[in-house]
Amino acid sequence: MKAQESGGAPRAATRPAQLGSVQIGGGAPVVVQSMTCTPTEDAAATLAQVRALAAAGCDIVRVTLPNAAAVPSFARVCAKSPVPVVADIHFDYRLAIAAAESGAAKLRINPGNIGSWDKVDAVIDAAGEHGCAIRIGVNAGSLDPAVDAREGLTLPEKLVASSVEFVRHFENRGFSNIVLSAKAHDVVTTIETYRALSRELPQVPLHLGVTEAGTREQGTIKNAVALGVLLSEGIGDTLRVSLTADPVEEVPVAWGILQALGLRRRGPEIISCPTCGRTQVDLIPIAEEVERRLRGVDKPISVAVMGCVVNGPGEARGADIGVACGRGSALLFKKGEVVRKISEDAIVEELMREIEAL
Repeated sequence: MKAQESGGAPRAATRPAQLGSVQIGGGAPVVVQSMTCTPTEDAAATLAQVRALAAAGCDIVRVTLPNAAAVPSFARVCAKSPVPVVADIHFDYRLAIAAAESGAAKLRINPGNIGSWDKVDAVIDAAGEHGCAIRIGVNAGSLDPAVDAREGLTLPEKLVASSVEFVRHFENRGFSNIVLSAKAHDVVTTIETYRALSRELPQVPLHLGVTEAGTREQGTIKNAVALGVLLSEGIGDTLRVSLTADPVEEVPVAWGILQALGLRRRGPEIISCPTCGRTQVDLIPIAEEVERRLRGVDKPISVAVMGCVVNGPGEARGADIGVACGRGSALLFKKGEVVRKISEDAIVEELMREIEAL
């Protein structure tokens, strides 16, 4: 579906939000992020996880600031982080102010629990003083009670109403360095909500995500469907794939979604067939071993592992390099052209040797 058919705004139409050296919106590449799950009071553990997330491909990392006791550790994480740090704030607006003072590049506040407008204004003033962006993070599970009580509105309409109210307030106070999210656990609700937001607030960069998406398998499916649909329509400027798993596992899924849509590339893409009656080698372990070996490769290449010499090269013609297997052997090919024949027991080694030489 094209963007204009669903009412989606192209990413280039949003104004930019600046988080240190990282730009969100305004036509910038879609930004990948995740969130630490370590106790923030433990600066060493939190910083280690921030670095692991950055190494995995995160452009920015969110860190919770749950109480005043965690502020000194949070400040140390901000000072030593290799990527901009986002402070996740709930309930206490004073923690948002402390985060801005401690070096946060962005503050995430929840309209459903941050408090009265004067408290919101104090956060806006602190962000402006310290050069922080702010994410207005609306959540279906913690909607502003006044909005949640409005009868006759669907859940997407309630999420949009709360979002519009806060964005208008920020803009009326002259603060525009904002990003907006409105998350739910349901895929259809997520798609409907973000489509509406892109129509109502086309100028605001959108943070995509399915909250409480579930464990690795279910969460990957729900995020891929919801975020894939929206990104394909030009909606969304940054994303977090939420999984009940080690947060480092979220990052390859996020990159996989972006790569599948041709929006960004990081590291190799594997093209492999599902096998069929023509397959004459044990293809699955070969493909899995190639995938495992490629985890340490950062070249943005496509690698094909095909089970049939009849159609393999043709079906993966666009791949940079690959193999098409036959009985006891495989054809090694580059850009669809056969290079040489190799034995079955040497497939992985020969393929990896060629990849390293690229």
